[in-house]
Amino acid sequence: MHRVGSAGNTAGSTRPRKEKRLTYLLSYADDSKHCAGINCLALSTISEARDYLFTGSRDGTLKRWALEENTASCSATFESHVDWVNDAVIVGESTLVSCSSDTTLKAWNCFSDGLCIRTLRQHSDYVTCLAAAENNSNIVASGGLGGEVFIWDLEAALTPAFKSSDTMEGDCSNGVTGSGNSLSIAGLRSISSSNSISAHPSQSSGYTPVAPKGHKESVYALAMNGSGTVLVSGGTEKVVRVWDPRSGSKTMKLKGHTDNIRALLLDSTGRFCLSGSSDSMIRLWDLGQQRCIHSYAVHTDSVWALASNSTFSHVYSGGRDMSLYLTDLATRESLLLCTEEHPVLQLALHDDSVWIATSNSGVHCWPVEGRQPQKAFQRGGSFLAGNLSFSRARVSLEGSTPMPVYKTPKLAIPGNPGIVQHEVLNNRRHVLTKDTAGSVKLWEITRGVVVEDYGKVSFEEKKEQLFEMVSIPAWFTVDTRHGSLSVHLDTPQCFSAEMYSVDLNITGKPEDDKVNLGHETLKGLLAYWLNRRRQRMGGSQALANGDLLPGNNVSVRNLSHSRIEIDGNVENDSSVYPPFEFSSVAPPSIITEGSQGGPWRRRITDFDGSEDEKELPWWCLDCVLNNRLPPRENSKCSFYLLPCEGSTVQILTQGKLSAPRILRIHKVVNYVLEKMVLEKPLDSTNAEGSFAPGGHLQHSAVGDGPFRSGLKSWQKLRPSIEMLCNNQVLSPDMSLATVRAYIWKKPEDLVLNYRVADGK
Repeated sequence: MHRVGSAGNTAGSTRPRKEKRLTYLLSYADDSKHCAGINCLALSTISEARDYLFTGSRDGTLKRWALEENTASCSATFESHVDWVNDAVIVGESTLVSCSSDTTLKAWNCFSDGLCIRTLRQHSDYVTCLAAAENNSNIVASGGLGGEVFIWDLEAALTPAFKSSDTMEGDCSNGVTGSGNSLSIAGLRSISSSNSISAHPSQSSGYTPVAPKGHKESVYALAMNGSGTVLVSGGTEKVVRVWDPRSGSKTMKLKGHTDNIRALLLDSTGRFCLSGSSDSMIRLWDLGQQRCIHSYAVHTDSVWALASNSTFSHVYSGGRDMSLYLTDLATRESLLLCTEEHPVLQLALHDDSVWIATSNSGVHCWPVEGRQPQKAFQRGGSFLAGNLSFSRARVSLEGSTPMPVYKTPKLAIPGNPGIVQHEVLNNRRHVLTKDTAGSVKLWEITRGVVVEDYGKVSFEEKKEQLFEMVSIPAWFTVDTRHGSLSVHLDTPQCFSAEMYSVDLNITGKPEDDKVNLGHETLKGLLAYWLNRRRQRMGGSQALANGDLLPGNNVSVRNLSHSRIEIDGNVENDSSVYPPFEFSSVAPPSIITEGSQGGPWRRRITDFDGSEDEKELPWWCLDCVLNNRLPPRENSKCSFYLLPCEGSTVQILTQGKLSAPRILRIHKVVNYVLEKMVLEKPLDSTNAEGSFAPGGHLQHSAVGDGPFRSGLKSWQKLRPSIEMLCNNQVLSPDMSLATVRAYIWKKPEDLVLNYRVADGK
């Protein structure tokens, strides 16, 4: 996963260690729907009860849809990939294999509740495509941006047979991780850009290394014939490569396309191949003759998806022009069947219908004559496909674009609108978002919920309305790559923000107690895990003194620095405050990794309590179990406190003062009053707001009010002192950090001036 450098060395280290990141993805209220584009489709028609459609999305999940006559219902979500799901194929009767931009393949039990059987780690870059042999349940091929093609034999030995030397990762001894024994991964042959393929050091013997030259660039498309004896691949090299999957040897290379090859099909015999390209052309190849026998100018833009009928006489095609065409390969007659509102990414024929996946989060099923495609041409409106790409473009420019046969789909599986714009507000707890439907919403990221839905309003105007003049450190980062909010926590930055409990409306806690936003958010995220961990360990007594995890180099920090390194307001307090309680109805998912096994993704309610430092970052466990936080920088603000020029008020201090960044101006006002009214200042153990002899504004562990003499709190007391900065009167509830950021605006130490208010 993503890694960032830590703030400093740990005990025994000679260089800063790179700590693992923890990311959590916020869920929609209706999480049975995808929230990002659908990259792939797979159909299972073997069940006697019903057919199933599997969809893989850019939101990182796969979903299984039970298909009835006119309905489709989500019956399972497959969640483990940590990035876009790019392709999926069904192998045999009950195994689903998916690939992802997280560089892995995953094998699933099709009819489980989302059980991942195996994770395959061999690719060095995004895995973009898969191919399976319809009549051979042993073989799956995968290709990716690293210029690699791997051929997996799913029923051979557990250890991959061959691994190309230029892609060895070492994150897993044999490239295979998982649980259960219902799927064993086997001999793996690598087709790669490497000229030499060496045996993996941990693999079993008995395999002979293969050394094809292979792809030099990214692979975007794969196809295999029914028996698994022919494999074709294509990508950014603009050529179709043909391989023998049994040996990994290359048999031919076919040239003709002028741009990236994005889609491939093979007939069941392996004799004919169809290719779709970003040059907008579809080409039909005769592999026996090793040449292109037909080219079809049907689309006006890139061709990204192909599907054919069982006899390979007709092809359905879609792509960037958002159109679905049917073409007779023999007569070259083409027909526009329908148009989508988004680019077409993949097709799946299902009886007399075709499922279309697009860059939108929903899926549509359109009526087509799948069993007898020639019937569709009887409706009229067909045209003859040209031989050259510019011929189709010219016809389009002349305004003779054909009308689609079908206007509306017969069935639609809706998705959640994905987030396309976001802004982290200054309070560092709320994020304003805009989705593909134009709705603007306000999310509270410490609870993972939408707190306000503003509807279709101006995003920029709403952002201005919500602006607050507050300065809180950026303790998290956000992206919307998965169509939802992904919140990233990195140590030590995620522990840099604090707020007073009164500002978070936490009842039963002293108003002046500081709350670390990162610490409390982690406690909220791991509350289910901690509860189940305690159940497994036989009750809460097991954690009474904190768990120092075995096998980790977690140094016991000097308690003299506890104010900085340990949250002193709670002693191993695992209770979660309301502003940090995450919903169990739509729980967020965590993406992270520990010391072994690579990145993973899981709902926070799916933790079973067995997860340890092998799966979770050590700093997260140290925070939640041991109540220990890393050293934090810039938690103090230095400033000078001087009377206003021309004021007759006495000078109260001589040197530079230091106080927490979150300290409010009213505390400084109280200090000035205290100095002027009382004979001597309070000692260093008194409430926050008093200055110790060393010139530091101290924190109170109790919050027992500003004065020993019993002065009223600042809210009830009308202060006779005004505080100014740059000749601007400051609001009492401003923090020192806010004054420095919005009023002072200089790199030098802050200067605050005080004076007796007029009329006082």
